[in-house]
Amino acid sequence: MSKFLLAITLGLVLVFTSCNQTKEANEVFMFTSFQEPATDGLRLLYSQDGFQWTDLDTTFLKPEAGPSHLMRDPSMVQGPDGTFHLVWTTGWRGDLGFGYANSKDLMNWSEQQFIPVMEYDTTAVNVWAPELFYDDENQEYIIAWASTIPYKFPKGIEDEKNNHRMYYTKTKDFKNYSDPELFCDPGFSVIDAVIVKRAKEDYVLVLKDNTRPNRNLKIAFGKTSVGPWSEASEAFSGNFVEGPTVLKLGDAWYIFCDVYKEYRYGVYKTKDFINFEDVSSEFSIPKGHKHGTIFTAPEEVLNSLKLKMTR
Repeated sequence: MSKFLLAITLGLVLVFTSCNQTKEANEVFMFTSFQEPATDGLRLLYSQDGFQWTDLDTTFLKPEAGPSHLMRDPSMVQGPDGTFHLVWTTGWRGDLGFGYANSKDLMNWSEQQFIPVMEYDTTAVNVWAPELFYDDENQEYIIAWASTIPYKFPKGIEDEKNNHRMYYTKTKDFKNYSDPELFCDPGFSVIDAVIVKRAKEDYVLVLKDNTRPNRNLKIAFGKTSVGPWSEASEAFSGNFVEGPTVLKLGDAWYIFCDVYKEYRYGVYKTKDFINFEDVSSEFSIPKGHKHGTIFTAPEEVLNSLKLKMTR
């Protein structure tokens, strides 16, 4: 092979490698999901390229944790030891904690637990949309969620029972949890906050401004996975969207969100979290899919799920 052809070949290899930073060759993308009225349990989508998504069209974990026995906003992370950890919203009002379970293969699950993170303040209204993030710098998991504590913060035009702020807890083993702390107070009702790590001491928070009439997505920046966070940006999405999750493909980040008033999914592309492009038309996401999180899993795990479904 000539030096010229060798250089081209090596260049193509480098381009291919740099465009597949988010998963290994033997992995697939998976997307946690639920369907209304959120009583059936965990659903899963999968994709080879992040653009075309297929629903496995069954439930994998029926919700039993918490007083209300719902499963909304399922958030999944695979830990360094290969264990999949799942947290979810168990109810609309009165459930002052979130659900938790783990699995090695997404088929066989641990006993479900209810983690009562807000019971220290019984005036709290809810615990919504717990979001899992693995902090590799400190080798621990962060769980951030939205709660309303009436009369604790200026409410703007929101009702006192709908004036959310973000809280968080840390754990290394899902047995011992740190005391809940305030995670994000952007000066307005906020829910559905997702942590993205770009580099050491460079973090992005994708959050939902839950005030009327906005209900849209904004960005904040921080130097650690728990802030402190910068002032929230102007909205980059339209109104009435929620449940963001972020996927990196090549040199771009894609923010998926539930455009709930239009009963569809939206996707925004960015390279810097400052400039955004609506690229929803480039993606195929099954109808009825409700918001969860995107994660990677070994292809053999997906194949086992498919095999089980055919039996």
